[in-house]
Amino acid sequence: MAIYGAGAFGAGLAVTYARAGWPVTLWARDGAETIAATRETRNLPGVKLPEAVRVTSDSAIRADIALLAVPTQALSSMLAATRPGAPALVSCAKGIDRASGLGPARLTARACPGATVAQLTGPSFAVDIAAGLPTALTLACADDDAGAALQEALSTPMLRLYRTTDVIGAELGGALKNVIAIAAGAVIGAGLGDSARAAIIARGFAEMRRVARAAGAEEDTLSGLSGLGDLVLTCGSEKSRNFRYGAALARGEAFDPGVTVEGLHTARRIAGDATLDTPITDVVAALAEGRLDFAAALDRLMARPLKPE
Repeated sequence: MAIYGAGAFGAGLAVTYARAGWPVTLWARDGAETIAATRETRNLPGVKLPEAVRVTSDSAIRADIALLAVPTQALSSMLAATRPGAPALVSCAKGIDRASGLGPARLTARACPGATVAQLTGPSFAVDIAAGLPTALTLACADDDAGAALQEALSTPMLRLYRTTDVIGAELGGALKNVIAIAAGAVIGAGLGDSARAAIIARGFAEMRRVARAAGAEEDTLSGLSGLGDLVLTCGSEKSRNFRYGAALARGEAFDPGVTVEGLHTARRIAGDATLDTPITDVVAALAEGRLDFAAALDRLMARPLKPE
């Protein structure tokens, strides 16, 4: 197995699959020698890579399955530079590419037309996966037979995969929940309380379903692990980068520019689309771009016309 990307999630998957008996090659764009020597990655400190994990900066890796664990906004350039040759490519990114508007699986399929492409997504923190804690994820593949084979291969005793053919729905679930997590973090950061957070989660989920329906996805996909499951996780934990970003935004605090906040890219891509009813996404984008302060953002949401649920 090849894993492209030595960030937190890539490293967590490398630990998981090495423990499950896979020979794993972990590709790192930078710092491969240091990671190989220390057996530790910068974004997953304190977690040691098993000796079965080979770390390299050479992208020419021979493997039957390649997991692509790089941020969505870097995926196109990574694919162009590395040209993974595995017959099965599984994207593990969550987001919408701002340049093309495509999700990570569709980006991968466009760049590698001869490969079987799937999307791995759902409620998961890298530190939990690396610790061997029980986790359930969604594996989306348009070819159901190929998806079933990947589901069997990539499931472990502590990592249970559920299968769907709705790639767009799975992509959008993983992308849109990050936007709502920013909003939930902002609510908590501003001290508005858990009741307000619950309202953001519920109305945010309705917003996610509307966007998915408009994109041609199956709304029910959003009710599964890749949508609702991931939404609950990221809106309720400081482990979520998007949640932490929202909290910092509401407090007027600086946020580490080196930390990837995929929900921000997704919000900016979707916000302002006149064909979509996305009040929470629109407010998140306006907050992040300084077009609204938090008090004005709250007023905008609370002053919306009353309507049936």
